[in-house]
Amino acid sequence: MIRSSLVLAFLLAACGGQTPGASQGPSSSPVSRDAALAAFETVRGVLQHPRCQNCHPAGDIPLQGDEGRLHNQFVLRGPRGNGMAGAECTTCHGPTNPPGSYGPHVPPGVSKGWHMPPPEMPMVFVGVAPGALCEQIKDPARNGGKDMAALRVHLEDPLVTWGWNPGAGRTPIPTPYAQFVAAWETWARAGAPCPGG
Repeated sequence: MIRSSLVLAFLLAACGGQTPGASQGPSSSPVSRDAALAAFETVRGVLQHPRCQNCHPAGDIPLQGDEGRLHNQFVLRGPRGNGMAGAECTTCHGPTNPPGSYGPHVPPGVSKGWHMPPPEMPMVFVGVAPGALCEQIKDPARNGGKDMAALRVHLEDPLVTWGWNPGAGRTPIPTPYAQFVAAWETWARAGAPCPGG
């Protein structure tokens, strides 16, 4: 077991590969507070884009579209974030985005299964000020028990990365994914300071 782990590590190093969640940048280079706050502004812009906000609303009704309108069909968060009995998110949202030929109003899909955060930890992004959003993200009591390393791994979750490939008729997040991750890592490397703090 140990031997196979070492072999994998050497192969990854030889090929220039990295394990998921590993930083692409130098981990020891110092980052100024101003640079960290600028990086967080990039992160904030992604989190408060409609692709992310629509599943992180202030209430229990998910949002739709670039304008963040209330979801059709009176869909609700439900007791676990997967919708209500008989109207779970996966009733309409499949494991992949349907082909563009299906039309612009077909529900998108994702391999992990569509869902919202659970009601006891809703992770609201809509209408939250940058400093408050920053504090919420970092707080394990409000983010699902994740430390900064676990949050970095979460950025690779299929439901997160879907925002850059949302399917026909939906505006993808304009900040390139690699730029978002680099901004996250810059912010985290500086100790994840929050605006106004």
